[in-house]
Amino acid sequence: MSLTHLGANTTLSTLYIFLDEGGNFDFSANGSQFFTLTSVSMHRPFSLHTKLDTYKYDLIEHLIMPRLQLECFHCADDNPHVRRRMFDLLASDLQPNSVDAVVVEKRKTGTALQEAEKFYPKMLGFLLRFVLEKTPLGIEELVIITDTIPVNRKRRAVEKALKLVLADMLPTRTPYSIMHHASRSHYGLQIADYLNWAILRKWEKGDQTAYDQIKHLIRSEFEIFRSGTRNYY
Repeated sequence: MSLTHLGANTTLSTLYIFLDEGGNFDFSANGSQFFTLTSVSMHRPFSLHTKLDTYKYDLIEHLIMPRLQLECFHCADDNPHVRRRMFDLLASDLQPNSVDAVVVEKRKTGTALQEAEKFYPKMLGFLLRFVLEKTPLGIEELVIITDTIPVNRKRRAVEKALKLVLADMLPTRTPYSIMHHASRSHYGLQIADYLNWAILRKWEKGDQTAYDQIKHLIRSEFEIFRSGTRNYY
């Protein structure tokens, strides 16, 4: 495996894909109307990470956020002041066209696909196909990082789906890694969380305030069942 991203002579040969999800797996009138999966594709050096780190310690030093919430950024939990600043940073410093999303109107999902262990890998497979189809040839390594998946059965289903998609889409012998880490361990996951929050809020709440600020970053936003006419609940 060629780890050419290490050291001073960093290249664009390693592609990192950070993933986040929004909505829930309750397929009933009590659940969220939409489910979203969002990815952000990045190459080292991660220049935005330095600014996020600086901002995090600014918050610590000035006690703008309660200390217990300073471990990482999480859009739904962060206060409005922090949220505004985070979207400002993303809008100005994240690479345009680096974000892809799949949007699912859940009531159009067939009953056979409504189990989380089937639904999540299927939608994730769709998303990764969009990402990899738009990725320039020549990457030497692919690293996919999702937030921690607590259920072993779901984790196995996700990894199986990922491997099938990658085997079909990647050039032969391209090495890849699939990792499930806590969001606090990667700014990339925290960035994906913010972007996914903005996209889900647009669809679920009709609120495009944050979305309009970051829409130039979005390369694809595909509604899977947009032509569907049947509702299952």
